[in-house]
Amino acid sequence: MSRRLPTIHRITEHDAGPYRLERLDLEFANGERRHYERLHGRGHGAVVVVPMIDDDTVLLVREYAAGVHRYELGLVKGRIDAGETPEQAADRELKEEAGYGARDVRVLRALTLAPTYMSHQAHLVIARDLYPERLPGDEPEELEVVPWKLDALHELILREDFSEGRSIAALFIAREWLRMQSR
Repeated sequence: MSRRLPTIHRITEHDAGPYRLERLDLEFANGERRHYERLHGRGHGAVVVVPMIDDDTVLLVREYAAGVHRYELGLVKGRIDAGETPEQAADRELKEEAGYGARDVRVLRALTLAPTYMSHQAHLVIARDLYPERLPGDEPEELEVVPWKLDALHELILREDFSEGRSIAALFIAREWLRMQSR
């Protein structure tokens, strides 16, 4: 069923550090009025990169995750800088975090974090035909690069140090996309 989007009567904005908090005064098609809050990032979006060192192996990185105060295994990811395309941002982040560039960089789709209250989107990018190249990044320490076979994803998703939802979703989406390409 297709529904008409709620009418926005008013938006009130508040500064929330790296985000802008908006309070929306909404009216739904049935006449119900509600207030919703949403967060908007102050940037140009982000990328989550699935770097394939060969047809069967993805490169993961281990880095400190302040939100859970531990080292977490995941995909290369980062912000899109002003003037960059998602493809350019993915290639730059790959060079900064994993020490590789990519000759074949493709956006597969956008992923959201929590679409009921955040506008943030990350572009899922697959990077292939990798070559060694390192750029200085903003990480406080060099990241450990960990090759992982795609046919062992069932083992990876059970690890306590691999918990980020975007990385989990991105790997399964990329694996299916790669399977479709090989047919």
